[in-house]
Amino acid sequence: MLTSMKVRAILLSLLVATAAEAQQRVKVFISVDMEGIAGVVSNEQLGPAGFEYQRFREFMTAEALAAIEGAKAAGATDIVVADSHGNMQNLLVERLPADVIVVRGPGRPLGMMQGIDSTVHAAVFVGYHSATTNRTGVRAHTFASARYTAVELNGMPMAESSFNAALAGHFGVPVVAISGDESAVAELVALVPRVATAVVKQSVGFHAAETRTPAAAQAMIREAVREGIARRAEIRPYRLEAPYRLDLTFKSYRAPEVLAYLPIVQRPTSHSIRYTGNTILDVARFLAFVGSYSPDIDP
Repeated sequence: MLTSMKVRAILLSLLVATAAEAQQRVKVFISVDMEGIAGVVSNEQLGPAGFEYQRFREFMTAEALAAIEGAKAAGATDIVVADSHGNMQNLLVERLPADVIVVRGPGRPLGMMQGIDSTVHAAVFVGYHSATTNRTGVRAHTFASARYTAVELNGMPMAESSFNAALAGHFGVPVVAISGDESAVAELVALVPRVATAVVKQSVGFHAAETRTPAAAQAMIREAVREGIARRAEIRPYRLEAPYRLDLTFKSYRAPEVLAYLPIVQRPTSHSIRYTGNTILDVARFLAFVGSYSPDIDP
């Protein structure tokens, strides 16, 4: 017969074991874009109409797998992978491990970072590219290559990596590894100096690069992610101070004109708008609205 003292001892041991298991769990969020994948240089690899797209979906998936393998080698127990390019339906999900959660499909409030939250211990960027304001980089743009000539947050030019790092920072999550061309990697290193890096190609022009082979790039990514997660405690989350002032400069005239009909939007110049949010989550949702809304979404 169990005495009350024995029962308490058993309950205490169960609580200790549960706490130890919780402490050992490591959750990693991986955002995967495509322009920074090894070998990618033009639209021919980036969308369903391109003659090489199907092949490069394979390479994109392989780089995501390399990141997953690196994360697990560093002790990751829970992994969320966000398909973050174009229509956000590029990764071959059947190739990913059964224990991975995949975020896919467009129209997401947090865009490329959908799935990030305060339960995540480390974030990883795979296949990233440089900003639209960068003079170098393969397919350099910020969020919409055909739409914006500049995206600024609190007066600073934003790349997708820097904006997404700030989103991760909102939840206290450090970005521990990034892969892409040298320009994309350098942009994040300037903000997160201790981030682990995998430069899988050197940009020659907007549509040209000296690239590593897929196998070589995957090995580099695997090691960078393993390293970054292993020393995640040394990497500080990237944070910006509130309020968050977003400035978008458009290539066209009409979009900022119509967006300025909204009372929450200012129009400083003919081709730009300004929106101020209390949190970066507000800004992310506003960006998602600007990038997603069209009369075509009506059924």
